[in-house]
Amino acid sequence: MSDSSTDADDCIQIKQLEVEARVGVTENEQRSPQRLVLTITMWPRHSFEALGDNIGQTANYSEVVAATAKFASNQSSSLIETLASELAAHLLQTFPLRKVTIELRKFVLPQAKHVAVFVTRSAGDGAKKRDRGNPQRAP
Repeated sequence: MSDSSTDADDCIQIKQLEVEARVGVTENEQRSPQRLVLTITMWPRHSFEALGDNIGQTANYSEVVAATAKFASNQSSSLIETLASELAAHLLQTFPLRKVTIELRKFVLPQAKHVAVFVTRSAGDGAKKRDRGNPQRAP
């Protein structure tokens, strides 16, 4: 099997990770941290075969959990879309990943079980996507 990261569909998934963050449009939502639930799917830069059974060659999921909880607790976003997108960029910058998908669930509507957003980001494309949405930023 090739060592190329583009050939590998190997991924790591952390399901239903509970974190707290200040997120919401209203003052009431921003007043206190809210419980959010995330599912994070990560594609390491290398195939599992190429890792050589070395934790330093992959995303240590214990460290991903700690970094995610810390990142979320330090944020104050109006939109869960923003929080999910910024978290994806943070994980790509912090860990040896080529791609990450985040499902972020918020429990805010009494008539629904939850509201969820999904973002998928790849290494190297985060800056391009952010620049596209900000016409004031220099090319």
